[in-house]
Amino acid sequence: MKVEDIRRVLILGAGHMGRQIGTLCAIHGYEVVLYDVAAEALTGALPQIKEYTDQFVIEGSLTQEEAKTTLGRITATDSPEKAATDVDLISESILENPELKGKVFGEFNKLCPSRTIFTTNTSTLMPSMFAAATGRPSQFAALHFHAPMRGVNLVDIMPHPGTSPETTDLILAFTKRIGQIPIILKKESPGYVYEAMQNAFTGVALLLRVGEVASMEDIDRAWMAVTKMPFGPFGLLDRVGLDLVWYISDYQSNQSGDPITRAVADFLKEYVDKGWTGLKNGRGFYSYPEPAYAQPGFMEGE
Repeated sequence: MKVEDIRRVLILGAGHMGRQIGTLCAIHGYEVVLYDVAAEALTGALPQIKEYTDQFVIEGSLTQEEAKTTLGRITATDSPEKAATDVDLISESILENPELKGKVFGEFNKLCPSRTIFTTNTSTLMPSMFAAATGRPSQFAALHFHAPMRGVNLVDIMPHPGTSPETTDLILAFTKRIGQIPIILKKESPGYVYEAMQNAFTGVALLLRVGEVASMEDIDRAWMAVTKMPFGPFGLLDRVGLDLVWYISDYQSNQSGDPITRAVADFLKEYVDKGWTGLKNGRGFYSYPEPAYAQPGFMEGE
């Protein structure tokens, strides 16, 4: 299959990232179908995508007619059979669990055409962990997007040892068609490039807080004062989503049995249990749209 043959893109997982990836593909002319087993995810998907396109119109990056056309290219379904019909490429953004990802891909392997390329948007897992379970490992690789996609057009392409060169080349060509800057990893590595650096940064901040070395606010102040950044590591974590950060920490803790990782996961769980998952729902470590770190006096400790 050539890049010109890709016309229909299936998004597995209609959550925060899936909606953004689907919008991006639709803007660039692709027919998009969103699939999710959760009814609430599908119910909220199209209204939020309309909010995205409305914002693009306000910013001047889309016309009203282009926004309308973009929305017309997107459908949502909870039927695997309908979702898989005539699909050329899959982008998966479900929970960070290799067994679950492998199971879902295995189900769609039975339903999709033989030509369909499978990609995962996993943040921390290696594609080789569930490549065999996809049923088509040579046509499978990680294609990782960064949020918020309105301001970041970088993608990571991470093949696993069994990914065919043709698949890597096709994914590379596709990313350019949707206006992204692709980085191809020479081998599998946790967190890709930017996120590997980001995870080290936020990971240390969490350890400082959980270890009661300093308060969350003072940790952010330390970073902001020296780097002159507008927010610190906890403000950044709010942008990532505390539910995702907790899920990854919890999974890693269960795998390793490390008590420090467990302490971090338990700390994050307190926020997730309250529904405080970050910027996307108005409250995480800080409250939005006017977080404390953006207010006058924050750097002085007021």
